[in-house]
Amino acid sequence: MEAIESLAALQTPDGSAALHAAGEVAGADPLVAASALRARGIPAALATAALTQAVLRARARAKFGADAATMFFTRAGLEQATRPAVSHRRAARLAEAGVTRLADLGCGIGSDAIAAARAGIRVDAVEADPLTAAVAAANARVLGLSDRLVVSCVDATTVDLSTVDAVFCDPARRADGGRRVFDPRSFTPPWDFVAGLPARVPRTVLKLAPGVDHALIPAGTEAEWVSVNGDVVEAAFWCGPLARVPRRASLLSDRLPDGATLSGSGTLAAPVGPVRRYLYDPDGAVVRAHLVAEFASIVDGTLADPRIAYVYADTEFGRDGIPGGKARAEKLGLPIVAEIVTKQSGVDVTTEVAQLRRAKPDIVIFQGYILAPMPEFVRQMREAGMSPQWSRREMLVADQLADDVAAGEEADQPAVAHDGDSVDVLVAHQ
Repeated sequence: MEAIESLAALQTPDGSAALHAAGEVAGADPLVAASALRARGIPAALATAALTQAVLRARARAKFGADAATMFFTRAGLEQATRPAVSHRRAARLAEAGVTRLADLGCGIGSDAIAAARAGIRVDAVEADPLTAAVAAANARVLGLSDRLVVSCVDATTVDLSTVDAVFCDPARRADGGRRVFDPRSFTPPWDFVAGLPARVPRTVLKLAPGVDHALIPAGTEAEWVSVNGDVVEAAFWCGPLARVPRRASLLSDRLPDGATLSGSGTLAAPVGPVRRYLYDPDGAVVRAHLVAEFASIVDGTLADPRIAYVYADTEFGRDGIPGGKARAEKLGLPIVAEIVTKQSGVDVTTEVAQLRRAKPDIVIFQGYILAPMPEFVRQMREAGMSPQWSRREMLVADQLADDVAAGEEADQPAVAHDGDSVDVLVAHQ
């Protein structure tokens, strides 16, 4: 049975029954599992297809969660699919930018197209490989998105883009047989076509490998590198009106599902100095985005060698909490009028807010991984008629805080730095 025929067979009532049975025995020895399915009267070809999908679904749970139980996969498609944490974040940004109809050129098994459809965007997805296109269409159907997500098996270079207001393109970077391709001219579609998309549809996002050459970044584009749990998984070029900053590093993790970002020019050189007490190894997304200098400014650090991205500093930023915050506030000439530490389990912050009211701060700086108390702090302070300035950065940078103070801006989300055991609150007068 051909692969496409097998996929179609799995979507019939008999195929659904075979998939259910395969799920019960997928962890067993393959020969034992196949024999068990044939003993139930399931034809050999259907049993093989069902077992293959059951194994892939089990592997996919780590990436796709509960959706994996009903989705369809190919081995290569599962390996290359965008993690939902990344695709959903991208879709939300596109929706926020006002995108209503998106062309997904090279949709694979549909991860990014599914996320966009769930964000309320109509998606015209295309995929050149017939089996992969059929899998993507099947996934749109089983996830109830067929009304917003249409998959076509066509060459991306032939697609009419006059009906869409945004394009997402993830060019294939593997040759026949699965070998990785590093020369952009060998991408599918080729780089000349991909690089020309922003001129045709200004709101274009290009997904590329993390090792992409910075020389390929189009002028005026935001180049973002994304890591998940410490692994750099992709680079994304946000073109035209979608661009916000020249370079961005975005860090997602199980501990910080909303992520943290660092942005900058990508052209600064970090200062060089002697080896100091603390050593920082920046996340790979920071290094790939050429934002080591910006990271070094956060911790008031230096490099011992300009060719090596190890940053040395005198404070244990992110773990020293209050002391580190005080040191940075002192550099800015901001006298600290109160220091508060809320433990992990503390969500009732009534007593702490009373301390803040007595201190009458102009600025409130939050530091810590433990996010739960922070909205409660903000809510109670507003109810009490307090309106201090909040640093609006996820990691406190002295220059950025100074800009916030000068501009007198507020943000609903306080800044969060790194401290695994508590939430540290500093309040200061200008």
